[in-house]
Amino acid sequence: MFTILVADDERSMTEFLEIMLNRDGYDVITASSAEEAMEAIESRGVDLVITDINMPKAGGMAVLKHAIGRDADLPVIMITAFASTDTAVEAMKMGAYDYITKPFRLDEIKLTISKALERRKDKAEIRRLKEETTRSYSAGELLGKSEKMQSLFRLIRKVADSKSTVLITGESGSGKELVAKAIHYLSDRKEKPFMSINCGAMPEQLLESELFGHQKGSFTGAHADKKGLMELADGGTFFLDEIGETPLSVQVKLLRALQEREFKRVGGVKDIKVDIRVIAATNQDLSELIKAGKFREDLYYRLNIITLSPPPLRERREDIPILATKFIEKYSREDNRRITSVSGEAMSLLEKYNWRGNVRELENVIERAVVLATGPRIETDNLPDYIRNPPAQITAGAIEVPDDGLDLEAKLEGMEKEYLLKALEKSGGRKKEAARLVNLTFRSFRYKLSKYGIKTDDKGDDAE
Repeated sequence: MFTILVADDERSMTEFLEIMLNRDGYDVITASSAEEAMEAIESRGVDLVITDINMPKAGGMAVLKHAIGRDADLPVIMITAFASTDTAVEAMKMGAYDYITKPFRLDEIKLTISKALERRKDKAEIRRLKEETTRSYSAGELLGKSEKMQSLFRLIRKVADSKSTVLITGESGSGKELVAKAIHYLSDRKEKPFMSINCGAMPEQLLESELFGHQKGSFTGAHADKKGLMELADGGTFFLDEIGETPLSVQVKLLRALQEREFKRVGGVKDIKVDIRVIAATNQDLSELIKAGKFREDLYYRLNIITLSPPPLRERREDIPILATKFIEKYSREDNRRITSVSGEAMSLLEKYNWRGNVRELENVIERAVVLATGPRIETDNLPDYIRNPPAQITAGAIEVPDDGLDLEAKLEGMEKEYLLKALEKSGGRKKEAARLVNLTFRSFRYKLSKYGIKTDDKGDDAE
């Protein structure tokens, strides 16, 4: 049961709110002055404060300052007469959750109270998850109260102390690297290195050198001996991100390294043994890559011993408020802003959006909104147009097959080309950003541009 403190020097108002809130199942504490309210905040467990701005002596602003000074997450709702709305706006800047003008409607104040308490509950959940995860690992970004995320957390704990290789599958931006870090920091290897490499982010020769290291003089530019990341990870965990992008020639050497836990540096003759826990991740269907001759079947079976799959954000929409709150706190702190929450209408849009880019896309949207917000809350006009006005979804009823048939492959290719062009337009021609918008790796995106004969200007951010 939530406890609500109501502070107002008008007895009729405190009695009215006490009766209303009791009926809705809340425990209510009343105060007739700012001094009584501040004493109650100190001595009682309070989840929400409702205070009139204009009270004798100290007044509601003093209650607000005292409340957030004691507990920055304690929501405070200010009640104000129309003439004192300027003061209420000032209170919002100081950290008040919201303000309501007299006379107010019952449904208005009930909705505001409900949302304020929900926000407090979300923040408490974030703290609980942080405390729980920080005890064991330092990657406290992996958050979620949904059943799918709780199930994932249980699996992470089960596999953490195993030495078996783990394959993490899932869409881009869904948190695969965070899952890998959670496994590492919950394991008995947590004091040892966590090393990672993106297998699709560099040319073949450089990838091999980064993985296994090289000997001086083994190729042009190899001016000294160099340890590879796999060697540097000895005793700890080695994370292979985007494993499906690994060139076939490197896959052969990687397979031996995973089987024997030993390898040779590029240009070297000596076998180097390592004790590592291997975790790999991909957003591709490796079985389809095997059929296409792009991925070795024996490497797949070596990797696919334990599989974990973080769910896409659209399948755990109840986590969006928690994640949004986390990102608001992060970017408000970084940008020295006092953004405290998301308006109800804006949150509704966030919860309805499909999030093809998953948690990474949500974080980008919140970062943008924090920069653009002019008040203490993120409003709808701080969100991108494609969230405020999402395109109509294609439904089965909207699709028709002509009587004389159609060339399905050509139709789909035409749609794919249109999406590539739209992504380039939205990204201002930046191919890496465009690839992210359509959930493709940079390499796959470039291939498709070439396939459809789409010409683009070279952009500096596309250099590999």
